[in-house]
Amino acid sequence: MDVITSPSNPAVRAARKLARPSSRARAGGRFLLEGPEGIRSALEAGHVPDSLLATERAASRHAGLVNLARRRGARVTLVAEPVLSALAATTTPQGLVAVLASVVRPLEALPASPRLVCVLAEVRDPGNAGTVLRAADAFGADAVVTTRGSVDPESPKAVRAAAGSLFHLPVVAGAPWPALRTALRRRGLRLVGADPHAAATADRASLSDPVALVLGNEAHGLPGEIAADLDLVVRVPLAGRAESLNLAAAAAVLLYEATRTGQEAAVGR
Repeated sequence: MDVITSPSNPAVRAARKLARPSSRARAGGRFLLEGPEGIRSALEAGHVPDSLLATERAASRHAGLVNLARRRGARVTLVAEPVLSALAATTTPQGLVAVLASVVRPLEALPASPRLVCVLAEVRDPGNAGTVLRAADAFGADAVVTTRGSVDPESPKAVRAAAGSLFHLPVVAGAPWPALRTALRRRGLRLVGADPHAAATADRASLSDPVALVLGNEAHGLPGEIAADLDLVVRVPLAGRAESLNLAAAAAVLLYEATRTGQEAAVGR
């Protein structure tokens, strides 16, 4: 197989468009996935890349993964390392970049009877969004939803921070708050927001019932429209001298607490 050295190659040009988040909306519902771990997670979840671009070194190192993608129907293209580096979002590319069809779902695809849903309300930092998605996956959330005004969960940095979790649970993107609020309430969820200035602490509040944990923008907090609809607002109690936790760290603690108390309540019934 020839090695592509020109950035003008059609497969390379298509991938380059996806590497620029601002152009993703015009790119036919595709996104870019970098690195062997994420690509393996996608394949294991049944998502076959349209194409897989690989350096010769990476194709040799990850021959089993590349062959699996090819057998599943992905078009494999060998590219020179400078070409691959121009597509990668990392400073030390791992030599594999895949183009996949979008995996985000419509609001109607939320599970009918969820125990825990994580909502990102106007969260704009892709690293935070991806890390929260990973924590939601780790602590057994049934779905993750982003509201309008939030970062695209399939942007390169968010996908990388999610470390494969994008493929492990339903992800709804860009939901308008009124429709999302209605959908969550119809599923019997309490709406619990996170605010570092809340009077109630997560360890003493009741999170044992099915909940939608709503997390706001790290700099500006929860939007007023959303905060007005919440049933409860809680904070993570801090014992040290740190003024606060960043969004992803606070989210992980709250997701763990909601899962722990829910499991304890289930055992006690």
